[in-house]
Amino acid sequence: MAAATAQAPSEPKASSPVDLSTIPISPEGKASDESKSNGDKAEEQITVFHDPENFNVKHPLMHKWTLWFTKPPSGKGDNWNDLLKEVITFNSVEEFWGVYNNIAPTSELALKSDYHLFKEGVRPEWEDVQNKHGGKWSYQFKEKRNVPIDELWLHVMLAGIGETLEDEDDGELMGVVVNVRKGFYRIGVWTRTIGKSIPGGGDGDVAGGKGRSTEKGRDILLNIGRKFKEVLKLPASEAVEFSGHTDSAHSGSTRAKAKYTV
Repeated sequence: MAAATAQAPSEPKASSPVDLSTIPISPEGKASDESKSNGDKAEEQITVFHDPENFNVKHPLMHKWTLWFTKPPSGKGDNWNDLLKEVITFNSVEEFWGVYNNIAPTSELALKSDYHLFKEGVRPEWEDVQNKHGGKWSYQFKEKRNVPIDELWLHVMLAGIGETLEDEDDGELMGVVVNVRKGFYRIGVWTRTIGKSIPGGGDGDVAGGKGRSTEKGRDILLNIGRKFKEVLKLPASEAVEFSGHTDSAHSGSTRAKAKYTV
């Protein structure tokens, strides 16, 4: 399981993060000449036993993940789709660290910027078909100067790709988000449901709640909230809140009323 391997590497972090625009869109399709010459063997899982001297092992993640970036609006009526940029898709621990060590840390982003790390094929938007029945756990850090936001965001990302925010087969986690605003940082965890069955959920839609009671769905979400709170290292006196995307959309500029808190 990726959770056991998604740890910080011993190499020092790159001293000067590169511009997001310089990162290739996807690492896919860049097999080495040796892999290409092996034909069908190119799909074979590489382990340390293939080359123990160079240790060219790849630790696969359970899912492919895509990093997105929202750049600050220019104030000229920018469209959301123009601000939201797909950066890169990866599927191994090594690729994650390659991306992380070459992008600007959250603490250095301009105001109104966002990072989104979502499962491949899921856009970080309420309207996405896989998100529209869901919601998110979130917490705002208001004392920005005293918040180790880079460390916290890294730990949330590792918990996401390491599959430790939910139990096996829950199928709720869609992605994680960090928002940089003038008065606060906010970190969120998006889920596929709000604890209820998705209308018309198919057989393959585990998180659609087929055969899942509302009580069971609620327990799963609360468990995710508790784990999220632990990753953020929040004291018991602080609460993380869960709200549905539909409620958030209808609330406009005001905050949606929390469905759950832990």
